Amino acid sequence: MMNKRLSQQILKEQIVSKKQLREATERQRLHGGRLGQNLVALGYINEDQLGSFFKRTPPAPLEVQDTGLDLDFIADLAVKHIMSMGEFRLSDLSQRMGLSIAILDEAIELLRREKMVEVRGASQFVKSSFNFIVTETGKRYGGTLMEICRYVGPAPVILEDYREMVENQSIRNITINDDVVHAAFSKIVISEHMLNRLGPAISSGAPMFIFGPPGNGKTTIAETIGEVLPETVFVPHALYVGGQIITVFDPVYHITVENFPEDDAAVEDVDQRWVRIQRPIVMTGGELTLRMLDLEFNSIAKFYEAPLQMKANNGLFVIDDFGRQQMDPQSLLNRWIINLDRQIDFMSMHTGMKFEVPFDQLVIFATNLDPKTLVDEAFLRRIRYKIKIEHPTEAEFLEIFKRICQMNSVPFRQDVYDYLIEQWYRRHNIAFNACHPRDLIDHVIDLARFFEKTPEMTYDTIDHACENYFVDT
Repeated sequence: MMNKRLSQQILKEQIVSKKQLREATERQRLHGGRLGQNLVALGYINEDQLGSFFKRTPPAPLEVQDTGLDLDFIADLAVKHIMSMGEFRLSDLSQRMGLSIAILDEAIELLRREKMVEVRGASQFVKSSFNFIVTETGKRYGGTLMEICRYVGPAPVILEDYREMVENQSIRNITINDDVVHAAFSKIVISEHMLNRLGPAISSGAPMFIFGPPGNGKTTIAETIGEVLPETVFVPHALYVGGQIITVFDPVYHITVENFPEDDAAVEDVDQRWVRIQRPIVMTGGELTLRMLDLEFNSIAKFYEAPLQMKANNGLFVIDDFGRQQMDPQSLLNRWIINLDRQIDFMSMHTGMKFEVPFDQLVIFATNLDPKTLVDEAFLRRIRYKIKIEHPTEAEFLEIFKRICQMNSVPFRQDVYDYLIEQWYRRHNIAFNACHPRDLIDHVIDLARFFEKTPEMTYDTIDHACENYFVDT
C-alpha cells in the first residue's frame, strides 16, 4: 500500500516516466531494496534527487481548499479560540491556529456575517490592523461548540496529508553508514562484531529482537539506536478524521527543533499546523497494555489522543522487557502481525468508523527471556533481525569499569579491581554483567556521602559494595 502511494507521488511530480517506474518496481521485486534505491541503480534518478524528494517540508496552505478543511470547520475552531482572547487581530488568531491571515480573513468574514464577531477598532484602514471581539451570540455558539468538542489548538491536518508526509519521511528511507554507527556507540563499550550486526539492522528500518541475560545493555543499545536516526521530521499537532479530532504531537516523545537549516524553506513558507521534531523515540515497558495501542477517546474533552505507535511514526518504538507486559505477548503480536508485514495500522473510533494509518517505525523488542518461549515461528519470521547481547568479556568489563570510575570522578585502582575479580567474581562464580560497574560504584559513592568522605575505590569500599549488591555470596 505504501509503495503504491509512493509510486503515485513520484509519477505526479514527473520525477520518472511510467515505464521507468515499472522497471524499478520489477527490479525491486527481484532484488529487494527500496523503490528509490532501485531507481538510482537503474540510473533514472541520482542520489541528490532522491534525497530532495524525501526531505520536503509541508508547504503553507494559501487558500482554504489547500487545508483540506471546510471553511465552516475553520470558523468554528476560530470561535472556540476567540472566546478566551478578548480583543484580537487576525495575526493573533493566525499564530494560535497555524493558518495564514488570508485563510482566517475568510473565516472571520463568515463569522461577522453571522453576527458572532464584530470590529472593535483599527489603527489603519487595512484588515490586518482591525481589532475584533466576539459577540454574545458568538459566545453562546462557542459554548455549544465546546460541548461537542473541547479541542482548542492549531487547525488539524487531514488524514491523506498525514499519510503522504509519513511516507515521505519513512524510517526505511534513512541513510546511515559505518562511521555514523561507530560515532553513536562510542560512548558505550561494544564489540566490533556487534556493531557490524547492528549497523545493517538499523539501516534497514526492519523490526528486531534484542535479547540476552539481564543487565547487559539491551536498553542502552536501544536508546543509542535512537541517537543514530538521522534528520528531522514533521508531525501534526492534530488530525481531522471523520469529523473527529485526534491529537498527535506529544512533547513527552516529540523533541521540537526550532532552527531551520539554510537550505530549507523559510518558516513562513511552512505549514504551521506541523511541528518539526527530532525523529521520535517512544519507549514502553511492563506498563504497556493493548488499550494503549488504540485511539484513546477523552469523554470529557470529546476528542482522541493518538496511540503510542502512531506517535512513534518515522522514528523508533522500543518495547522494553518484552514478555512482562500486562497482557499475553501473543495478544500484542496478533495485534501487530499485519502492521509489521504491510507497514499499515488500523484504527477504530467509538462511532464505529475504521481507517488506515501508516505504521512506519523501527520496532525493537528487548527482552531477557528466550524469544522462542514468547512467540511462535511465524512471528519470528517477521522479525528480520534477532540479536543476542551476551555478557561482556573480561576485557570489556575492565573497560566499562574504568569508564564508570572516570564518569563519577572516582580514581580507578588496578589492585582493587584485581581484588574484586578474584575475591568476588571468580571465588563466587559471578558472571560479568555490563551493569555491575555502575551499580558497584554507586554503592561506593553512597557510602562516602553518608560518612562525608571523598568516594574512593578501596578494598573496604568494594567489599561493602559487593556485600550489599550480590545475593547468595
